[in-house]
Amino acid sequence: MTEKNLEIDNTDLKILNLLMKDANMAYTEIGKQIFVSGGTVHVRMNKLKQMGIVRGSQLVIDHTKLGWDISAFLGIYLDKSSLYGEVSEQLEKIPEVVNVHYTTGIYSIFAKIVCRDTQHLREVLHDKIQKVAGIQRTETFISLEESVNRPIPFAEVQE
Repeated sequence: MTEKNLEIDNTDLKILNLLMKDANMAYTEIGKQIFVSGGTVHVRMNKLKQMGIVRGSQLVIDHTKLGWDISAFLGIYLDKSSLYGEVSEQLEKIPEVVNVHYTTGIYSIFAKIVCRDTQHLREVLHDKIQKVAGIQRTETFISLEESVNRPIPFAEVQE
């Protein structure tokens, strides 16, 4: 990759902002909105993928409408912070664990899990997470409502 390819400009940021709002938006539509060709958008997106800035796209699902009503956050205390890599690998194998963060503060790990109901939450905590070697204990915080979940606005796009 040349040095020029490593540069991110305002056009790249505008493309990213539009796709973060609607990942299904056609490159031709993006081009119209930011006054470049669809081909330019395509080339720019390939560059952003090669640079590792864009790592893919995902479908956002309202899990509560599918019967998964509990979102909970776990503060996880480790026996030793050096166990983070091993513990995070084990947590990744538990399907209900959707996010894992290595953190500063009182917890070594902060994780998000999604469960069908409180019984399922108990089973995940007791039968899966608490049995991971290296986890000393956990603290659970149940989310009552998510009011904000958005991408960072990297550049303002004129609409």
